[in-house]
Amino acid sequence: MKITILLSGETPDSFMEEFGAYADRFVALLAPQSEQLSFDSIAVHKNESLPDPATLQGAIVTGSAFGAYDSPPWMNPLREFIRSAYKKGLPMLGICFGHQIIADALGGTVTKSEKGWSIGRHVYRLEQCPECFLGGADEPDQLAIAASHQDQVVVPPPDARVFLSSDFTPNAGLIYNNGRVMSLQPHPEFEIAYSKAICELRRNNPLEDEAVDQAVSSLDRPLDNSRVARALARFFLTANSGSSAG
Repeated sequence: MKITILLSGETPDSFMEEFGAYADRFVALLAPQSEQLSFDSIAVHKNESLPDPATLQGAIVTGSAFGAYDSPPWMNPLREFIRSAYKKGLPMLGICFGHQIIADALGGTVTKSEKGWSIGRHVYRLEQCPECFLGGADEPDQLAIAASHQDQVVVPPPDARVFLSSDFTPNAGLIYNNGRVMSLQPHPEFEIAYSKAICELRRNNPLEDEAVDQAVSSLDRPLDNSRVARALARFFLTANSGSSAG
């Protein structure tokens, strides 16, 4: 199964030498989970053309420095792609901005939250979760994942249900009624070192040192990226087989 990574942003230039291209973060997250998965990418944020969703096997809409309320020239074509992909049943995952723009395109509401920034390690409740997240009986009903956002989905689309939430981010994970579209507000593709570097970008712009220090120290505790990676790989493979992942 080939997953096409729809890049809505890129690794900051100052991080590129150390951490590499953004698409590689998703490959590193998902490729070890199954030999059936392969990857390519399209630089949507650089106005590369979007294909007919019917020609794809799966897609990831990535994070971005933009918000769903911004208006770069590639934003509306991406919305149209998302609507078409949903109608055609393309297995699709949204992360951070991807989570927001999918919700926006399918009838939800996204705003810049009055709660401010969420950065560092964030713990979410896992409820009414898709089957791909179901593991052994001893697995906890929460997930720790790195976050870096101020915007939030404040009203989910009518076709979506919430499966991941926290008090700070009530609509942190959505699964859509067709069982082939899922989205997450946090960043399971951010490993700890990269997450700490992203936190440092917020120092005094706009967050104070104390808030950044707390976020960085929170990342000394483990993240559940591996568990999320297993679930997301199952999601794609199950959806690609024609079954519902919901």
